[in-house]
Amino acid sequence: MNQAQRPWMDSDLDMLRDTARKFFERECVPNEARWRAQHHADREVWFKAGQAGLLCASIPEEYGGGGGSFLHEAVICEEQANAMVGAFSNNVHSGIVAHYILAYGSEAQKQRWLPRMATGELVAAIAMSEPGAGTDLQRIKTSAVRDGDDYVVNGSKTFITNGHHANLMCVAVKTNATAGAKGVSLVMIETDGLQGFRRGRLLDKMGQKTLDAVELFFDAMRVPVANLLGDDEGTGFAQLMQQLPQERLLIAVGAVATMHRAIAETLAYVRQREAFGKPLMALQNTRFKLAECQTQATVARSFVDDCIGRVLRGELDIPTAAMAKWWTTDTNCRIVDECLQFFGGYGYMMEYPIARLYADVRVGKIYGGANEVMKEIVARAMDR
Repeated sequence: MNQAQRPWMDSDLDMLRDTARKFFERECVPNEARWRAQHHADREVWFKAGQAGLLCASIPEEYGGGGGSFLHEAVICEEQANAMVGAFSNNVHSGIVAHYILAYGSEAQKQRWLPRMATGELVAAIAMSEPGAGTDLQRIKTSAVRDGDDYVVNGSKTFITNGHHANLMCVAVKTNATAGAKGVSLVMIETDGLQGFRRGRLLDKMGQKTLDAVELFFDAMRVPVANLLGDDEGTGFAQLMQQLPQERLLIAVGAVATMHRAIAETLAYVRQREAFGKPLMALQNTRFKLAECQTQATVARSFVDDCIGRVLRGELDIPTAAMAKWWTTDTNCRIVDECLQFFGGYGYMMEYPIARLYADVRVGKIYGGANEVMKEIVARAMDR
């Protein structure tokens, strides 16, 4: 489907798409090889993204944002995925953390953090996963014990995207160790010069090599109680559940864009690569396989576009978002695998984009909630 034919596109979004495409091509693509080698992008790219208007595009202008909607985040996400640029997770920064602050933060918190996130002065991360607790957030052990006007935080987090540069973090903690989900709270921490805060190693991931992920350690770290998100302790789990549908839809948006990039890469290759005296595209197996991939990618885009419409109407529910997340990421993995096969041995070489895509897409079935959990969410909704 041509972008112009999509039901939610308009001239404003067309301009944003063009800006995002040019930004990623100019500022990120030439640096990708170097960033892959060092396992993170340069800090400067955040400031440049802010100057280009790509950070906090869906945050109101009164807080320094672009004044847009989820559509603006979706367009930026698509163009980043299409450019095959890891570099930084704008989804985490703008699509997730900024909206936690917007939804649950006090007016003072919004004024303090959101404008600086929009400029790139603050890089945001969300710290939920721990060595012993991933999708099952009720099992987190990081504690926040109140001591006067501070929380004393102890524990650790792992797999934290944007963690290498982040100086603002939304951290899931236990303010009541015995209350299960009702003991989870979200606390914002500003890490610059913060005693008791330590970053661990840059993790060597299978894919998404340019996108940093780190371990974090909190040793008697003191955080003002005023940094609690929401009016009361113990509301963090409910806040997470309310925001996860949008997070999962952003994952689906990126997955669909990646499917189309993989198909485009493969189509260009099979048209010029010859086997048995003719281009690969002339072989029936090639044509049928690519037809299958294109059909699945088109269905996926239509489903995701429908989900985007639901977001705009305030109707996207948790089960539907879970369907979109698990099905698109599963389908993405299948399509990229099918496409890689046409490249033969070259598909196994990391200098070819299809090989990098193959490594990059696998995590989609894990982050944002493992796909097995997504299916359980759908099944429970069916069984009511």
